[in-house]
Amino acid sequence: MEFSTTTRPRNVDWKRAAAILYGDWGTSKAYVIGLAFAVAGYSSPWLIGGMCLLTALVGFNYMTICRHYPNGGGVYASVRHRSEIISIVGAFLLVADYIVTAAVSALSAFLYLGVPHPELFAAASIAVIGALNYFGPKHTGGAAVLVAVPTAIVVILLGILAIPHLGDAFTHTQPLHDGFFHNWNAFVAIVLALSGVEAIANSTGVMLLNPGSTLEKPNVSKTANKAIIIVMLEVCVFTALLGLAMAALPGMVAAHGDVNAPGAEGVRDYMLRYMAQIFGGNLFGPVFGHIAAWTISIVFGVLLLSAVNTAIVALSGISFLMARDHELPPIFAKLNSFGVPNAGLFFAVLVPVALVIAVSDMSGLADLYAVGVVGAIAVNLGATSTDWKLKLKLFERGVMLITALIMTAIEFSLFIDKPNARIFTLIVLAIGLIMRGLAKESAERKAKALAAARHVTPHLSEASSASIGTGTAIAPTPPAQRYSGPILTAVRGAGRTLDFAVKEAAENGQPLYVLFVREQPVIAPGDRRRKWTEDTQARETFESLRGKGLGETIIPCYAVSDAPAHTIADLASTIGAERVLLGAPQRSSLIHMLRGNIIREVASLLPDDITLLVCV
Repeated sequence: MEFSTTTRPRNVDWKRAAAILYGDWGTSKAYVIGLAFAVAGYSSPWLIGGMCLLTALVGFNYMTICRHYPNGGGVYASVRHRSEIISIVGAFLLVADYIVTAAVSALSAFLYLGVPHPELFAAASIAVIGALNYFGPKHTGGAAVLVAVPTAIVVILLGILAIPHLGDAFTHTQPLHDGFFHNWNAFVAIVLALSGVEAIANSTGVMLLNPGSTLEKPNVSKTANKAIIIVMLEVCVFTALLGLAMAALPGMVAAHGDVNAPGAEGVRDYMLRYMAQIFGGNLFGPVFGHIAAWTISIVFGVLLLSAVNTAIVALSGISFLMARDHELPPIFAKLNSFGVPNAGLFFAVLVPVALVIAVSDMSGLADLYAVGVVGAIAVNLGATSTDWKLKLKLFERGVMLITALIMTAIEFSLFIDKPNARIFTLIVLAIGLIMRGLAKESAERKAKALAAARHVTPHLSEASSASIGTGTAIAPTPPAQRYSGPILTAVRGAGRTLDFAVKEAAENGQPLYVLFVREQPVIAPGDRRRKWTEDTQARETFESLRGKGLGETIIPCYAVSDAPAHTIADLASTIGAERVLLGAPQRSSLIHMLRGNIIREVASLLPDDITLLVCV
């Protein structure tokens, strides 16, 4: 009897996928518009329009990638079958992007809120969000939706306030000048916040399947396409609209990399707030203008902090996945009791905190921002467009290749014209490749030690090794008398819950399935082949059942999962369990709030004909 317990639950619909993307693309309005005016003045609407076209082009290509990589289409996963080295370079470029994303989002949030020393508030917020992630917060997709919806509404309202001023905007807008290379460099400087499209490509493995597709032949194009198209339209249309409307603001001057307006100096980093104050005040009076400005500040501040959380989760997740593939030292694969990789989380917090304090300027962080994401996208599109094994349409392959060349040109420009970005990216790549070398050495030493141990260590008994790997279970030997269906208990170790389950099964003549779930934030390919004999805690748990029917009436089940509640419910349904026994978690109410209640989740997922018992 076999169970596919490492399959991640496909429960992310288009709304949650769109929220993940909007958390990055949607935040770009908060700082890109002001930065564009700082580099091009009243010619900036042309540059912003060009950036919106590039965003749409990238979005179109990633719809193709999501269709062809339904189990994960980010640069690390999609390129790895072509070249491990290229995939590693792409992954570290994405790491560089996520680092700056956390820093720039946090700083922008507090610039909009107008606090003194925003870099210190930004650093503190990153540390607090990282501390909360130690407990592995759940339901981030739902929270992202809650943040994205009011932000989209506020953006639409701001667009409505801007419409009466578009006539002045067209009048004030100036043509581009100073030649192609000057304008190209200005355009490159504002190509920001594209990494969300990599995040949504990485999420295809948990997206809802198209009607008629199966886990064996998955297709998530409907979910991915709808999410990308809706966010892409909102971002492109309203960024272009607000970028044009900005030109209606009179008397603004770009000076020393910042933007000064009449009666308000240094508005570059909170341009939307200034626009809301002026446009709202002109139409409905100064009081309404101030209310509109603070509404913009609060809503975008929350969205930007949500983007910080997304970046931290992505950073710790990708470092864990690379460690599981032996591309980073093993310490990055070690999980705490909440299933969170401590080393990856520490890195994901410490580096952005140091960066935001060291740079403490939006323009400086923006210089570092684009190199990572542009490079990662260029690698992904370039490798995919030249993969002749993929059944791409000629038009799709051509568009993707052209986009890859554009992104490569932008990357080269950033490397040439942005020395700080070049140094930062090379440092990240150098450190990453050194750590990869250390990981490979560690893996070789372990392999040699294991090979030596096999020559001197007796083989495990058949009963010990005849167990499931990840997702496999032994078929039970039918007991002499069976009164009802089997019992399933999910445990984290030996204890009262397991003892009670064994007693109940023995008294009623029922087979007992004992499920040990190893919770991990990301499921690496090697996890699908892992057996419980390779997990010390699981092995100790199952060994405690020797002499009580292990392998006969007690069936050990081992799972590596990023969604334990779904794994428990899926297995219960698969084996036709009569009862599911769970132990009450011995954790504080604060931790319950941060992580969610797994018992409540299991109860909501179980069919009505399966009874849930909680042992306290």
